[in-house]
Amino acid sequence: MAEPVSLDGRTLVAVENDAAGNVGPDTVFEFEQDGNRLSATYSGGSVVEGHLLGTIEEDRWDVRYVQVTADGETATGHSVGVVSRLEDGRVRVEDEWEWESKSGSGTSVHEEIEA
Repeated sequence: MAEPVSLDGRTLVAVENDAAGNVGPDTVFEFEQDGNRLSATYSGGSVVEGHLLGTIEEDRWDVRYVQVTADGETATGHSVGVVSRLEDGRVRVEDEWEWESKSGSGTSVHEEIEA
């Protein structure tokens, strides 16, 4: 059995996202992990400030997020994702998300970049 992947200290960006989402390759996520507790701050692109908080168990995360966009919109949502390691050692998250404060849902893919 493979060792669980830690997101602590890692930086990820969205490399794929459905149209209803706000994050993209210019949105940078900075992660912290303490045991199974997971948090991140993110910004860039249309997102001025965002926060993600949740848990990670083995290769799955369950998180909620809140953000403010450049046009002043606040939004909240929930996502469940699968965390894996790419062949080159970077982390990848395949995520299913849904807005809670407005309509819309989708999938996204986040990959680690050098900080």
